[in-house]
Amino acid sequence: MSHIAIIGGGQAGAALAAKLRQLGHDGKLTLICGEDVLPYQRPPLSKKYLMKEMAREQLYLRPERFYRDHEITLIHGRQVSAIQPGSRQIKLAGNTISYDKLALTTGASPRLLPAAMGGDLPGIHAVRTLADTDRMAPEFRPGQRLLIVGGGYIGLEAAAVAARLGLHVTLAEMAPRILQRVAAPETSDFFRDLHRAHGVEIREDARLQRLRPGNGITAEFADGPECVADFVIIGIGVLPNDDLAAAAGLACDGGILVDAQGRTSDAHIWAAGDCTRLPYRGARIRLESVQNAIDQAEAVAANMLGHAQDYIPKPWFWSDQYDVKLQIAGLNTGYDRVIIRPGKSPESRSHWYFRGETLLAVDAMNDPRGYMIGKRLIEAERSPLPDQVANPDFDLRELL
Repeated sequence: MSHIAIIGGGQAGAALAAKLRQLGHDGKLTLICGEDVLPYQRPPLSKKYLMKEMAREQLYLRPERFYRDHEITLIHGRQVSAIQPGSRQIKLAGNTISYDKLALTTGASPRLLPAAMGGDLPGIHAVRTLADTDRMAPEFRPGQRLLIVGGGYIGLEAAAVAARLGLHVTLAEMAPRILQRVAAPETSDFFRDLHRAHGVEIREDARLQRLRPGNGITAEFADGPECVADFVIIGIGVLPNDDLAAAAGLACDGGILVDAQGRTSDAHIWAAGDCTRLPYRGARIRLESVQNAIDQAEAVAANMLGHAQDYIPKPWFWSDQYDVKLQIAGLNTGYDRVIIRPGKSPESRSHWYFRGETLLAVDAMNDPRGYMIGKRLIEAERSPLPDQVANPDFDLRELL
C-alpha cells in the first residue's frame, strides 16, 4: 500500500493528514512533528493562551486518540535532516523513512535580530511556538517594562495583552507607520489611536541600532531617546522554512514553489501552508494565515489522491486587540483608494480597498456584517461602487 509522509506538524500538516483519511487513503500515513507536542493552533499563543484564558490542552487541534484511531503515525520531537527524492527517503537522526508520496508543511520561522545587534541577549523573545510563549509568559507581570520591536499584527497583539496585564509597553516600528506592509494608513491610524488610548507608547520611524545589557535591556535608536526594558519581543516577520526543500533540489524562491494543485518541482512531493509560494491571479504569493494553511492543505490532500483540482485562495485573516476584532477579507495589493464605511455602532467601522472600480479587500473593525458582505462580494468577484460603500444608508446586501 502507498505510504504518504508529511513533514511538519502544524495546522497545515494536521489538516492534510486528517483530509487524506477522510478522502479514503487507506495506506500508511506518517506525520513528522519537529516539536515534542501534539499539533496545535498558533493564533491563541499571542492572545488567549498568553493571557492564561486557554489551557494548553485546548490548543491541540486533535486529541491524541484521533491520530491513533485514524492510524496516523506521529513522530514527535524529531528533526528531518535530509530528503532524498531520488530514492524517496527521509533522513532523521538514526532513522530512514521511505515514502511513495511526500508533503512538506514546514511552516515558517520568525526573523530574529543578528547577534551583532544584541539579538542573542537573555530576555529577547519571539512569538511563534508554544515553547516561545511558555518561555516568555513569566515576564508578563504588572509593572514590567516591555519593548516590542515590530509594528505588525503579532507585535500589536502582544502589546495589547501586555497593556491589559499592567505592563509598561513601548512598541518600536522601523517604518514610518505601524502595519505599513499590510494595511492602509487609515487602518494604521485606527490601531495607533487604540493602543495609545491603552497607554502603549508607539514609536514609528524608529530605527533600532542595537540592544545592550545592563540594568535590564537598553535599546539604542538612530534617532530618538534610548528605551530601557526588562524584556523584549521581536516581531519583524517570518521566513519560510524551505531549507530542506532547497537542499533536496526542489525549486524555491522565497518559499517552496508549487503549482495550482500544490505540487512542487518533484512529481512525488507536494507542499502547503506558510512555506509555499503559490499562484494567485497571475502572480506568486505567500499567504501566512490559518485559512490558507487549512484550505491549501486539504486541496493538496485531494490532489495527492488524484483529484487534480486547482486550489484558488480565498484569503481572510483576523486579529484580536483589546475589545476590537479585526477581520480582513481579500488582499489589498495594488489598491489606490480606501473608503471608510461606518458600522452599526460608534465602535465599528470598515475600510474598503479599491483599485479603480474593483474591490480588493476589506478591513472590518468590530463590524462582522461589513466583513461578511465584503468577503462574499470579493469571492464572487463583484464590486460595489465606491459611492455606494461611502453611503452608510445604502444596504450593500442588495448587491449579493
